[in-house]
Amino acid sequence: MSGTLPVYRWRLAPDGYATRRQLRARGLRPGGQDVAATLERPRRRGRPPLVAHLYRVDLALPVRPMTPGRWRAHAAMMRARRTCPACRGDAGYVIPATLGTCVPCAGPGR
Repeated sequence: MSGTLPVYRWRLAPDGYATRRQLRARGLRPGGQDVAATLERPRRRGRPPLVAHLYRVDLALPVRPMTPGRWRAHAAMMRARRTCPACRGDAGYVIPATLGTCVPCAGPGR
């Protein structure tokens, strides 16, 4: 890609461009394409603007489907996040990083 990227102000990007989240909401992914433009949202008090990368919708590819192996890996990852390191039980929820253990193991003192 040669030259600089076009920069659009907040809510003024032309049709045909989307952020990663907007692509995902449509069931698409960037698919290896380079960033096509940037979007800047100004902020107050001299802070730098928030920047979002925009991708071309016409070059986006469909999201790859979840395979059985990916589902197993995802389930294992979530199981690990729910397992309390103190009592080794499944808490039934993702254990907060602030506690480090399930609520009963953290006790009333925390």
